[in-house]
Amino acid sequence: MTPKTVIKAAAVVVVASMALSGAAQAGWNEAGGEKDEAEGLTPNIENGLEVYEVCSACHMPEGWGLDDGTFPQLAGQHISVIIKQLSDIRALNRDNPTMYPFALPKSIGGAQAVADVSGYITKLRMNPNNGVGPWAEETPEFEKGKKLFADNCVRCHGDNGQGIAEKYYPRIQAQHYKYLLRQFEWIRDGKRRNANPDMVKQISGFSDDDMRHVMNYVSRQKPPADLVAPEGWENPDFE
Repeated sequence: MTPKTVIKAAAVVVVASMALSGAAQAGWNEAGGEKDEAEGLTPNIENGLEVYEVCSACHMPEGWGLDDGTFPQLAGQHISVIIKQLSDIRALNRDNPTMYPFALPKSIGGAQAVADVSGYITKLRMNPNNGVGPWAEETPEFEKGKKLFADNCVRCHGDNGQGIAEKYYPRIQAQHYKYLLRQFEWIRDGKRRNANPDMVKQISGFSDDDMRHVMNYVSRQKPPADLVAPEGWENPDFE
């Protein structure tokens, strides 16, 4: 079987098992267990690199994902957010059948491995050329997105999309536009089970145009310079 065939087969098995088991929804931040354990551990960055080698096939050695939105940028994300999302996927609290087989303890290890790989990822510098939306600054669409963000998103994601680590609100600045669109739509439409219910409520009235405009704005937000890699940077850990 080819690697793609293996991934597709694993995804089918996972989706089927979830449907049969009726896995309970743990909720926005009620996973407990492994998440809490991993957060209390000191990351071993050297082991985190070894674990990340499994992840790099999709998220790329630099942690930048793909600008077509297939895989998100992980580099520079808050460690608390990475731990939570990885733990949620492992606990079947967030549906991700493609990633699930590769995130299991038998593939990467237990809570210590979750802490280790999260510690490694958060230290990676961000993509200087992420996939952005179609509307540049000073266009009406950009300005509409900027206002929507100011009116609806700042309280949780910060004035520049930097998030709040202690509350598990992710850094969304400079994330790939097409990935942002997909996640926003899933959250708005109730398809992402571990979404913050406050966010679901806040964006429930957004039209598709609203969604595109605000995500265009977010994709164009600039992280602090010290978090961004220089042009042409390649992860030396993978040389």
